[in-house]
Amino acid sequence: MHRVGSAGNTNNSSRPRKEKRLTYVLNDADDKKHCAGVNCLALLKSSGTDGSDYLFTGSRDGTLKRWALTDDAATCSTTFESHVDWVNDAVLVGDNTLVSCSSDTTLKTWNSLSDGTCTRTLRQHSDYVTCLAAAEKNSNIVASGGLGGEVFIWDLEAALAPISKSGDAMEDDCSNGINGSGNSLPISSLRTISSSNSISAHTNQSHGYVPIAAKGHKESVYALAMNDSGTLLVSGGTEKVVRVWDPRSGSKTMKLRGHTDNIRALILDSTGRLCLSGSSDSMIRLWDLGQQRCVHSYAVHTDSVWALASTPAFSHVYSGGRDLSLYLTDLATRESFLLCTGEHPILQMALHDDSIWAATSDSSVHRWPAEGRNPQKVFQRGGSFLAGNLSFSRARVSLEGSALVPVYKEPTLTIPGTPGIVQHEILNNRRHVLTKDTAGSVKLWEITKGIVVADYGKASFEEKKEELFEMVSIPAWFTVDTRLGSLSIHLDTPQCFSAEMYSADLNIAGKPEDDKVNLARETLKGLLAHWLAKRKQRFGSQASANGDLLSGKDVSHRSLTHSRIEADINAENDSMVYPPFEFSTVYPPSIITEGSHGGPWRKKITDLEGTEDEKDFPFWCLDCVLNNRLPPRENTKCSFYLHPCEGSTVQILTQGKLSAPRILRIHKVINYVLEKMVLDKPLDAVNTDGTFVPGLAGGQLQHSVIGDGTFRSGLKPWQKPKPAIEILCNNQVLAPEMSLATVRAYIWKKADDLVLNYRLVQGR
Repeated sequence: MHRVGSAGNTNNSSRPRKEKRLTYVLNDADDKKHCAGVNCLALLKSSGTDGSDYLFTGSRDGTLKRWALTDDAATCSTTFESHVDWVNDAVLVGDNTLVSCSSDTTLKTWNSLSDGTCTRTLRQHSDYVTCLAAAEKNSNIVASGGLGGEVFIWDLEAALAPISKSGDAMEDDCSNGINGSGNSLPISSLRTISSSNSISAHTNQSHGYVPIAAKGHKESVYALAMNDSGTLLVSGGTEKVVRVWDPRSGSKTMKLRGHTDNIRALILDSTGRLCLSGSSDSMIRLWDLGQQRCVHSYAVHTDSVWALASTPAFSHVYSGGRDLSLYLTDLATRESFLLCTGEHPILQMALHDDSIWAATSDSSVHRWPAEGRNPQKVFQRGGSFLAGNLSFSRARVSLEGSALVPVYKEPTLTIPGTPGIVQHEILNNRRHVLTKDTAGSVKLWEITKGIVVADYGKASFEEKKEELFEMVSIPAWFTVDTRLGSLSIHLDTPQCFSAEMYSADLNIAGKPEDDKVNLARETLKGLLAHWLAKRKQRFGSQASANGDLLSGKDVSHRSLTHSRIEADINAENDSMVYPPFEFSTVYPPSIITEGSHGGPWRKKITDLEGTEDEKDFPFWCLDCVLNNRLPPRENTKCSFYLHPCEGSTVQILTQGKLSAPRILRIHKVINYVLEKMVLDKPLDAVNTDGTFVPGLAGGQLQHSVIGDGTFRSGLKPWQKPKPAIEILCNNQVLAPEMSLATVRAYIWKKADDLVLNYRLVQGR
């Protein structure tokens, strides 16, 4: 498991004043497939003769999926979406409860046979939660381990008992409108255990449940296992030792040494007497906990062992890991077989009758023959080797260097995933992102609509990037990462509101050409269009025109008589979504964000209920969409001087430094020169501060910019001006469609105020 940044604003806020971000995750493929590596598997066997077995998969794309299994097919029936980061492990407890853990620091509980609604979020860990363990015959007990050496033991029956809303460690996701389930359980309370060794409890006054913390790990925990009755817990991690605990009290019972590198996988037999461990030192070790010692070690793999699964009788072990190989080893005779070899490291396995499911760092999951009921059948084929008991460099001596041949060449069933995005480039127009996935396909995304606008197939990413280069300069109003296998677009205030374009450049029909469009505001309106429509159904049409969504206290605190929030008076206060900002409802993006309560959450934009409010969304986001207010932004103007070229006979009536929006096109400057030159307008048309006021004798235009209006010359903005004037910068003639920001970035290339020159076109 690699340490990665979080998609949501999940930190404990060392900078408490930093506004929470809004992220949206794009998707252009079938939602019934994973798009990143699969970290974990859980198998639910049917209790009846006609029911399906179910496989649950948890992925680095942040979701879990339920697959109905037949002999020759696996059908995705539900996606469980609420985690905002990698899903690292999942276990089934009781009749139908699924528990998952994530790098977002939470555990979540789900009804495994439901439509995917999260029933509870458990917030106790302070860092990534990497692993879980459940007791086969005790449906109440689940253990969780993570970075920082944290291990917690949860009594689910006590934790999920109906109580009053109190505490901060657990929350009912449905209480804040995020899930909207009607049969959810109320909030319980779990508080951090403060002891330095063993346990000490803080009992919540309103509830008698005491959460248990197993204290002792000084470093990160990556593996847990529990016996069937829940009376024994083993843990391992970067300390290279196996620790044994009594989960009923959290007390340590023993520590087993022997591995020379991280412990990545652990399994116990049903009684808790025998333990198998897999390590990054490439070794598998068998421990007798009664004797408190290692009784066998098996040098089977050539690299880290990341996954273990045993037969029901604990006579044979299946192992997989970084060397891409899956082995079957007889624990008594030490005979070992190479069952199969894949293309990706094996992260977890689940035995299913005579087959075994293998999850890898790829988005697909494979089922291989395993002879789980009678593994001796495999050994009757011949071709096994004897696993050594030393490091790999001294093992397999009898093979004399010969390559092992896998027993099985192809899986009996594959659950395909979609290729994950592994490379991206934000193009200069700040609306398109070029991506490359694990299959080598290169695509062009329009992030204001959330769709792929061009699929180039297996093209050269670098060549396509050069081909699509545009000499334009637009502020960086969003950031991107591909950690979840998809494009995650991050919006942070106030930076996200820095980019504007003219409606003409966006081809918005029916809107004046010179209207400025704020890209972030229109993107937010598009993302929340479904939410706003649902909200209008619930609260009436006035919901979009005033701040009744926001509590009076919050409004008064944040508005501060508009010192922090400036109303954008130039935009109509409506919910109209323009075509360049209409998101797909076939493959809708998911939102990851958080409000004032409840922590980060994730949901598809089409699944929003309309009841979400400031407890769920960042204030700045709601203020933008509902009240059309934007936060104060950095100066969007560009200062420049306008001088005649040397030797030019053309003169205009202007003086001093001029100011105009950064997005102003050079053809507007040409029009301005023509106005001043041809119409011989009086000097009072220029403000003393140098601001352009074309077309007005004494006032400023609405946008207070050069050329924002119809010129007295009668020229329309896109008409070619006559007589022909050209504008130069650094002796280079500028194209009329270039903006001032583009000229400054690519032609002027200095920190000083921009200097433009004008002249008559030669020969005219």
